[in-house]
Amino acid sequence: MQITASSTDGLKHEFTVVVGADDIAKRIETRLQEIGRQVRLPGFRPGKVPLTVLRQRYGQSVLGEVLERAVSDSSGEAMRGANLRPALQPKIEITAFNEGKDLEYKMAVEVLPEVKPMNFAELKLERLQPQVPDADIDQALERIAKQQRKQEPVARPAETGDALSIDFVGTIDGVAFAGGSAKGYRLELGSGSFIPGFEDQLIGAAAGEHRDVTVTFPADYGAADLAGKTAAFAVDVAEVRAILPQPIDESLAEAVGMENLQALRDAVRAQIERDYGSVAHQKLKRQLLDRLAERHHFPVPQGMVEIEFDLIWKQFEEERKRAKEAGTADPEEGKGDEEIKAEYRAIAERRVRLGLLLSEVGRSNNITVAQEEVNRALGEEARRFPGREREVVEYYRNHPAALDNLRAPIFEDKVVNYILEIPRPVPIAELMAAEEDEDGEGAAAAAP
Repeated sequence: MQITASSTDGLKHEFTVVVGADDIAKRIETRLQEIGRQVRLPGFRPGKVPLTVLRQRYGQSVLGEVLERAVSDSSGEAMRGANLRPALQPKIEITAFNEGKDLEYKMAVEVLPEVKPMNFAELKLERLQPQVPDADIDQALERIAKQQRKQEPVARPAETGDALSIDFVGTIDGVAFAGGSAKGYRLELGSGSFIPGFEDQLIGAAAGEHRDVTVTFPADYGAADLAGKTAAFAVDVAEVRAILPQPIDESLAEAVGMENLQALRDAVRAQIERDYGSVAHQKLKRQLLDRLAERHHFPVPQGMVEIEFDLIWKQFEEERKRAKEAGTADPEEGKGDEEIKAEYRAIAERRVRLGLLLSEVGRSNNITVAQEEVNRALGEEARRFPGREREVVEYYRNHPAALDNLRAPIFEDKVVNYILEIPRPVPIAELMAAEEDEDGEGAAAAAP
């Protein structure tokens, strides 16, 4: 076998590879002998089928198999010999081959760049510590209290704040429309949860009463085919229920299974802090990725950039299609496709560069994703499709590439958290200056 490096251009390497005819012939004979030990042909004892018969019957299929293996083996040897780490599968072009002759092909491969991460201790990031105001706790408790309100049937006409059980059929120009009918629909009068004007026309209605309600859908209504149109609803009121107030006291804590009101407040505060903490972490992560993008400028394989760009462009075209169908503005209105493509290609290159950087940090620091972490992510994904959980799990288990899509964000978060946890050395002068500032602020706050 002869391997010749024909050209090198940045991360792209090209080779010319020749696999000798003798090597090909030997591979074919070896493979035919393997088949001869396994097949059963009429008139021949097991393992005694002549090579000429095997060649006549299986020669062409074996030739294709041998050539594929020869290319795979020789291309791998070429890359190992040159100490290359391929970024993608190499591109192979057969330039010469006839049965009994040498196999010659050209191989082009893009390799992973050398990545030298910066000293992460030098990063200056603004770490946000969410402080939950008491007003947010109070609002959350009010929402919980609203959810825990009890109802009781009443014989009087409906008032604002009552809950109705209604059956209705909606029509536009006498024709029923999709989503315009329901039975046993629960509607709280005054909640503003239905079409504007609908609830007002049911105030004063009693159980068993029929009412005809006419409303006009807002011009910006979510369903474009209904926006701005006038609809008539035939409404039958099945029941009127008064909604009883739920005070924010010990009875509320008892209703949700908490020991007392203070325990409920503490639990609500902890949950809000977790929610805001997640938002703060995401902001810190974006800030970190921006800093890393600013500080790293190594070349990236263009083949990887093209793959990432194709994914971005496909998503953009789907968004553009949905916007057109919904009658909303184009997401990149006012720009030509070439300008948009240039912007998205830059985004694709940034993503590839950051991905390679984080991959190198993870590799060099032995950061891995455990199987149980992947299983947990798979379980969360399956729960997004109630009733189809088994189908989702089977899909991912049968498609390793899809499973990699679950593993990738877990790995990225672990690497990001690793970088964020690296301590930043602080000079004594800076530390003491910060201490003096805090003391000054404390003294100022304590001053009358």
